[in-house]
This record gives sequence, C-alpha cells and structure tokens, in this order.
Amino acid sequence: MASLGLDEKEEEKLWNEFKKTKSSAIRDKFIRQYMPLVKYVAGKVSTGMPESVEFDDLVGFGQFGLLDAINKFDPDKNVKFKTYAVTRIRGAIFDELRELDWVPRSVRQKSKEIEDAIVELEARLGRTATDAEIAKSMNMTENEYQTTVMKVSGTSVLSLNDVWYSGDDSEHISIGDSIEAPNSLNPDVIVEREEIRRVIIQSINELPKNEKMVIVLYYHEDLTFKEIGQVLNVSESRISQLHTKANLRLRAKLTSLRKGIF
Repeated sequence: MASLGLDEKEEEKLWNEFKKTKSSAIRDKFIRQYMPLVKYVAGKVSTGMPESVEFDDLVGFGQFGLLDAINKFDPDKNVKFKTYAVTRIRGAIFDELRELDWVPRSVRQKSKEIEDAIVELEARLGRTATDAEIAKSMNMTENEYQTTVMKVSGTSVLSLNDVWYSGDDSEHISIGDSIEAPNSLNPDVIVEREEIRRVIIQSINELPKNEKMVIVLYYHEDLTFKEIGQVLNVSESRISQLHTKANLRLRAKLTSLRKGIF
C-alpha cells in the first residue's frame, strides 16, 4: 500500500484545523492522501467476489466511506485515522453490496441453514461443533459439507462487517472490528458495556486453530488470502474455505446471543 505524504505532526495539525473549520481544501487534501487506502481496501474486498462485482465499483463505494470517515473523525480520540477509515471504507463497500443484493437466494438460504445447524448443535453440545458433526446434522457427508461451504464463500465476507451493537456513533461494533492478535485478546480490557465484543472475542478464541489463524491474519495483520495461504502452506481456495467456516461459526454465536442462549 502506498505511503502517505504528510508526516505525523503535519497531519495532526491539519486534523485540528479541519475539526475547527471544516475547510473543503483540507478535506480535499485528505481525500487525495487517503485514496490509496480506498483502493487497498477495495482490493482486499474483491478477493473471492464473483466476476460481476467490478473492482472500480468497489473503489467508488469506498470513496463514500472515506468521505464519511474524514467528516466524522475526531483527532482527540486515541485512534489513528487510518484505523478508523478502514472500518468506514469497508463498511460503505458492504452497505452498497447489500443494496445490490448480488448473492443468489439459494446460496443465501444455504448459508442460513449452516448457521442454524451450528446454533442448534453448539447449544446442545456446549462446545464448538466439528465439521463432521455439522455435516451429519445436515444429512450430508463431510465432503458435501465442504463443497457447500465453498459455494457460500462469496456471502461470508459480508457477515463479519455486520454491526452488532449500536450505541452512539463511536460504539458501533462489528466482528471484524473486534479482532485483535491472540496475545491481546484479554478479557480484563473489555469493559462491561461491551458484552457483544466480549462474546465475539471469546468466540474467536474458541474457533478451530486454522480458522482462528485465518481470521486474525486477515483482519488484524491485514494479509490477503494468497499471503495467508503462503503462511499456512495451503491453497488460496482452502484459505477462503477456512475464512467462510469461521464466519459461519461466528455468526452462529451472535445469533445465539440474540436468542438469549448465552
């Protein structure tokens, strides 16, 4: 990803001035500075998307997120703009994709069936369900289940960006926003009002090892599926499959929370 031209002190000074004046000239400067970030996020999102989803369209959607981030960013909060902007850019892209409703109904239904099976199984078992157990509950062989997971892989990337908690504007939490490196997944730092964040982090820790690794590397370390495949020494399609299964498990956990199972 291209580096930005402003040094840290220059940027801090501009943010403080923009907060006071809302200068269109400064806004335009930030847009030019952070356009490479929009293209970077769009490139990551495009991985695994069907050919009908154009990269340039994703960049266009992301620009709305960047503008929103610039207008709402508060330099007084202890958050880097890049971190804040990535969430807004990615969210804007997914919002537009939902509006387009590009996922076939049959695929969306199959994704829901897998989530429901995981919810029922894990409520009954009191632990993370294995692939074999999920397949059996759906009257499938394990190979059929793996094939089905691959078919729904294009929908799963939307899941992690759903907003699960809405307080004020700074308290919107998605699963993707909650992911941190394993050594920083410390329940002691989770404040009481963020119960959903606590459940998300707990759920990530309970994922099978490879699924957890994919989620952490993709969202926290910012690696592509191809790069993660090189780290884990498996194919890019296998990483996509692991990513999808992790998504489905995490959504099932949140569904259980909404139903009061936790």
